[in-house]
Amino acid sequence: MTTLVWRVAPPGIGRRLLGNGGARYLIERNIRVYRQGWTVFLSGLFEPIFYLFSIGIGVAQLVGEVELAGGELVSYTVFVAPAMLAASAMNGAVYDATFNLFFKLKYNKLYDAVLATPVTPVDVAVGEIGWALMRGTFYSSTFILVMLAMGLITSWWAVLALPAVVLIGFAFAAIGTAATTYMKSWQDFEYVTLVSLPMFLFSATFYPLSTYPESLQWVVRLSPLYHSAALVRGLTTGTVSAESLVHVAVLVALGLVGVLITGRRLEKLLLT
Repeated sequence: MTTLVWRVAPPGIGRRLLGNGGARYLIERNIRVYRQGWTVFLSGLFEPIFYLFSIGIGVAQLVGEVELAGGELVSYTVFVAPAMLAASAMNGAVYDATFNLFFKLKYNKLYDAVLATPVTPVDVAVGEIGWALMRGTFYSSTFILVMLAMGLITSWWAVLALPAVVLIGFAFAAIGTAATTYMKSWQDFEYVTLVSLPMFLFSATFYPLSTYPESLQWVVRLSPLYHSAALVRGLTTGTVSAESLVHVAVLVALGLVGVLITGRRLEKLLLT
C-alpha cells in the first residue's frame, strides 16, 4: 500500500514579513481606541513644532548661516527643520512601538485574545508596526505643512519628503517593537530614553557632521536618526546625491530586520 505524506513548506520570506493579512484588524482596533482619546494622539504633534519655533525665533538669530554638504549656505532654521521632521517621525513611531506595545503585551494581555482568532503573531507584529508608522506619518505630514508655511522648503525634491518620513517611521517602528519584545518591566524603558535622547542631540540634527572630530564622525554615522535627518535634509534643500540612496538602504534594512525579529519574538512569547 502506498502512503502519501504531505509536507508543509515553511513560511516564505513574504509571509514572515507580511503575515496572513490580519494586521489590518489590529490597525482598525487602534483607530477605534484613539477616537476616544484623540487629544492624547494630537499631543505628540506639538513638541517638534515648538522646537522649530524656538530655534527659528531665537537660536537662528545667533548662528546665522550653515554650509551644507554641497557647499550651499542656508539659514540655520532651514538646516535644522528637516532634522526636526525626521525626529517627529521617529518620536511618533517609537511611542506606540514601545510604551503602548509593552502595555498590551504584558498587562492588557490583548494579544492572548487576538491569537484565539486566525490572526498570527506575525500579523500582530505587522499590525502594530503599521499603526506606529501611521502615527509617525501623521505627525510628519503636519510638520511638512508647517515648514512649507514658514518658507523652509527650498527645493522641488521636497515632494519626496513624505515618502521619506514614511520610511523613517517604518524603520523606527520596527526597531522599537523589536526592542520592546525584550523588555521585562517598566524600568527597562529608561534604556529607550538613554538611547533616543543622545541620538536626538548628536545625530547631526543641530549642527553639520563636519563639526565633529573625524574619529567621531563614524560613530554618528551609525545612528539611524543621522541617516533619517540627512535624507530629509537633502530632499528639502535640493542637495540630493548618491549618498541619499545609502540612507534609504540603511533605513529599509533596519525596518525589515525589525519586522523579522518582532515576528519571531512574538511567536516565542505568545505561543510558548
